[in-house]
Amino acid sequence: MRTRVTEMFGIELPIFAFSHCRDVVAAVSRAGGMGVLGALYFTPEELEMELKWIDEHVDGKPYGVDVVMPASYAGADLGVDSPADLLAKLQAMIPEGHRKFVEDLLAKHGVPPLSSDAEPGRLLLGWTDATGRPQVETALNHPIALLANALGPPPRDIVEQAHVHGVKVAALASTPRHAVKQVEVGVDVVVAQGTEAGGHTGEISTMVLIPQVVDAVDVPVLAAGGIGSGRQMAAGMALGAEGVWTGSIWLTVEEADTPNVARDRILAATSRDTVRSRSWTGKPARLLKTAWTDAWESADSPGTLPMPLQFMLVSDALRRIGRSESAELTTFPAGQIIGTMNQIKPARDVIFAMVEEYIETMDRLTRLTGD
Repeated sequence: MRTRVTEMFGIELPIFAFSHCRDVVAAVSRAGGMGVLGALYFTPEELEMELKWIDEHVDGKPYGVDVVMPASYAGADLGVDSPADLLAKLQAMIPEGHRKFVEDLLAKHGVPPLSSDAEPGRLLLGWTDATGRPQVETALNHPIALLANALGPPPRDIVEQAHVHGVKVAALASTPRHAVKQVEVGVDVVVAQGTEAGGHTGEISTMVLIPQVVDAVDVPVLAAGGIGSGRQMAAGMALGAEGVWTGSIWLTVEEADTPNVARDRILAATSRDTVRSRSWTGKPARLLKTAWTDAWESADSPGTLPMPLQFMLVSDALRRIGRSESAELTTFPAGQIIGTMNQIKPARDVIFAMVEEYIETMDRLTRLTGD
């Protein structure tokens, strides 16, 4: 398979795999695609350890890092450079009524508090400028091939810094207008992500979005959202994409570190069991539909807060839910593709099955136009 992205990165297959698990990233890159590590949940020190491990286990194959540096977020105008100072100011912006709503919800479902010896929670992750830049600096100290931004166009100086290091830059777009803005700041690849995708996503379906983005920009486009099979990969390529960006399908591979309760819910779910909700981060993200997402849409809900305040509000609550293994409240970023995810397989097998089905699909389409 030869497209501009396979030539750009020197990979055999134009299959990009986003995962927060280093084992998945390394496995996909070794299989001929490109694993991309989600850096959001790591401190710079932890990210350093994760990337060092990948360097040692990727067999010299290229891989990428994904950060979250949104163009707009609460506190962006505070003029605070120190993450600690920013955290303190943002904490003061969270209403007590919202804190009470969360506590009442957990009490209703019998979720106990964290133990006194529990480690401090990650209230402010890398989705601000002050917290995202240290992650970028750490990533660029490693031989990564790609730096991706998951929420809109990355800062222009970050793009320039990556290019100085010989690193290509990608950014996710949910509308053609967003894609154009990303190209204007210098990104090399646009990921056109339809509403079917897990995590932060827009409202336009993948089938509609991809050709619009392909027509709007002159850089390679990756198709994302609802892509987990060779037939879906072929559809994305037929629409003009030069590769695919996948995410949810890696949540249930053997190498994944998905929590057991969330994994079991994903394996049992249908494509109707997800919902776009602001209850996780404050921006619309597709999650497993559970009592948690329902509660934030109920008449009793005080409404969600803007990013990053919402995650700061619920961070410890999500930890408590995870430790209690509350099946009713356990949610997780996941796309509509989960309706076909009902087995646990090695990542390598998932890659090879996609490629085999892609070839079969292309052969079938070729026969349709034969004599």
